[in-house]
Amino acid sequence: MVHRCRFDDKHGLSAEASEAYARDGVIVIEDFVSAAQCDLLKQRAVELVAEHAPAASGTVFSTRDNRHAKDAYFEESANGIGVFFEEGAFDEVGKLRVPLAEAVNKLGHAMHDLDPVFNAFSRSARLQAVADAIGLTDPKLIQSMYIFKQPGIGGEVVCHQDSTFLYTRPQSVVGFWFAIEDAHRGNGCLGGLPGEHIKGLREIYGKHSDGQLKMDRLQPDLSWDMSRLEWLAVPKGTLIVFNGEFPHLSEPNRSAASRHAYTLHAVSGAAHYPEGNWLQRSKPTDLPFTGFVNE
Repeated sequence: MVHRCRFDDKHGLSAEASEAYARDGVIVIEDFVSAAQCDLLKQRAVELVAEHAPAASGTVFSTRDNRHAKDAYFEESANGIGVFFEEGAFDEVGKLRVPLAEAVNKLGHAMHDLDPVFNAFSRSARLQAVADAIGLTDPKLIQSMYIFKQPGIGGEVVCHQDSTFLYTRPQSVVGFWFAIEDAHRGNGCLGGLPGEHIKGLREIYGKHSDGQLKMDRLQPDLSWDMSRLEWLAVPKGTLIVFNGEFPHLSEPNRSAASRHAYTLHAVSGAAHYPEGNWLQRSKPTDLPFTGFVNE
């Protein structure tokens, strides 16, 4: 069973939690964020959709075929706030079949740097303490995603490792996944494979010399033990922390309830961040990668 714990403002995470993270590649920290903080972030996400959707390209985000990667709008979102849509949001002629607020798959990927509300949520001494406890040295925030998992049309997220899409040498990617609403099996909570991260990275998705984003298989024979699958149903305010090589997924949301979540990805500033990663800040940039405490 995935280790569940709480964060102590005086002592931080327990040694048991740190050991569980190393063993399983994932821990669940209950009651990490207040309901008021969750509600504020949710409200701001809805406002950002209304603000940025008119300039969006209509890009559909799909982990099944990565079609979004063919759109320049996706790469440009590394330096901005992009709006990406659910596959089921459009009809056969390309018109929205649901209201805009119920059509968006996610926002990404620089809200933590560009928006004051997201910035304040993403940076705290408490998050720095969590990073310290799991051994993430000199953390740098690389990307932020607000995921809506819309009722009825919320898309499936196939089993994957986040280091496939954001990788460093050595591996240092860590995901910080916040439940902004209750997440359960009915509305598409996370599922993961504790302990399977020790097998290493299966594939890398990055930019080749021809400028195209492509998937390269690092371990062609690597398979994951799906019998280890554990569904991580969690209430609003929970933080799930996982290693970049931790395989995880989520089912489609066919319920009447959304499943909002916010994800931050951080890497060690001591690790090499290759230029082959799809997410690159423009050079020269006034958006350098920074940490959990304002630098």
